[in-house]
Amino acid sequence: MVLETLGWIGSALVVASLMLANVWRFRVLNLIGSLIATGYNVALGIWPFVAMNAAIAVVNIYWLVRLRRAQHEQPAYSLLEVGPENPYVTHLLQVRAAELRRAQPSFDPNAFVAGRSIFLTMAGEETIGLVAVRDDGRGVAYVELDVAMPRFRDLNPGAFVYSRGGPVAVRGFYRVVVSGAAGRPPGYFEKLGFERKGVDWVLDVTATPAVELSRT
Repeated sequence: MVLETLGWIGSALVVASLMLANVWRFRVLNLIGSLIATGYNVALGIWPFVAMNAAIAVVNIYWLVRLRRAQHEQPAYSLLEVGPENPYVTHLLQVRAAELRRAQPSFDPNAFVAGRSIFLTMAGEETIGLVAVRDDGRGVAYVELDVAMPRFRDLNPGAFVYSRGGPVAVRGFYRVVVSGAAGRPPGYFEKLGFERKGVDWVLDVTATPAVELSRT
């Protein structure tokens, strides 16, 4: 009875994984299901199914390793700066408007982009994230929105965007400040190395303020 239950659980996890849009979660759930199915078929001595599920598990492990490495390899991502009135940005914000309002009730896709700098996080030709910042003119970027496409959320593209000496720093900012959640779940910015200062999350992306760098 216990063995049969495990077999059903393994099959259910494999099927459930196929309904996930998020690449990382799909691979993790599919791996767990295939490992359970492998053990189940070993116990029953059904060797063709053992081979199949073991092969699926190996494939999932391979891609999980690649995906995790890609998270930390800067060449995997690039940052593209676009104008705030870019039609693609407007479309992207409108498509995700309902989701963003749940995380940030005051969000308005029609008024939000005015006066902001918009950065698209790219993986090849695919957009995986969007960051909207307000420049205070002194080298500090105030993040007002940070969005990752559902398939890529677990890959944490923010680790690339806000990396020390990374693309935000190259564009002249020495500090990044986030007031509130900016559309992200609790704990997201803390995991990226931001420090809590009052009501804000703060991260220095260069050792020296950009204003001082420009004088040298």
